[in-house]
Amino acid sequence: MTGEEKPRVAFFDFTGCEGDQLQVINLEDRLLDLVEVVEVVSFREAMTEHGDDYEIAFVEGGVATAHDERRLTDVRDNADVVVALGSCAAFGGINALRNHQDFETVKERVYGDDADSISSYPVARPIDDVIDVDYEIPGCPIDREEFVGAVTALVNGAEPSIPNYPVCLECKFEENTCAFERGETCLGPITRGGCSATCVSAGTHCWGCRGMVDHPNEDAYTDVLEANGLTTEEVIEEYQLYWGWQRNQVAVADGDSQPVADGGER
Repeated sequence: MTGEEKPRVAFFDFTGCEGDQLQVINLEDRLLDLVEVVEVVSFREAMTEHGDDYEIAFVEGGVATAHDERRLTDVRDNADVVVALGSCAAFGGINALRNHQDFETVKERVYGDDADSISSYPVARPIDDVIDVDYEIPGCPIDREEFVGAVTALVNGAEPSIPNYPVCLECKFEENTCAFERGETCLGPITRGGCSATCVSAGTHCWGCRGMVDHPNEDAYTDVLEANGLTTEEVIEEYQLYWGWQRNQVAVADGDSQPVADGGER
């Protein structure tokens, strides 16, 4: 991604709220710095022009329909680098909340009389279940500074540096009182940091919006939960807002069958 020509960048929205792209737009004046180092050829939230000649694709939202899969495959074919932008794209996020519910009931609850017209998979998936993904920027929404850092790294031919330590470490940096000590439960011990423990610092707890940290110290987390009269299953059940897909993967690893998107064989 180095050289005299600026790398061409495109943003794509799939099944999601587009809040991560809004975070990019909310860079405001710093967007001018961004366009100094990249050429944005497609960004529906910010421009009317669209181009299919790009090197870096930032993809927001998960995979919920066959149309999503076809579009996503085209993006992968065109791009040298694909970056999952936000939690829905990176690991299923809020979209996957429905994965452990009866899909027909979910459709009726959300769409009412129009439920039968909705052609969506019963299982929502992150984009790496369909295509190869080079990098992920987690968060709901993403952190703007983390995004700028990732773009800077890519432009300079480096790999984006995304934290791989738990939120608990950042709570210590912020000198927060542990949520467990306040009588609450928390996903901080097994959730990827990088958010400066924003939620805990604000007096609440970690909801897990950045996904599970790689190789979490589950034994230590279990010890913390047991000391507070809880089990891992109880906490994950209470805080399944973002982890529907990751829970599927744990089930598969434990020997359960792989969830099927369309009700048929995969």
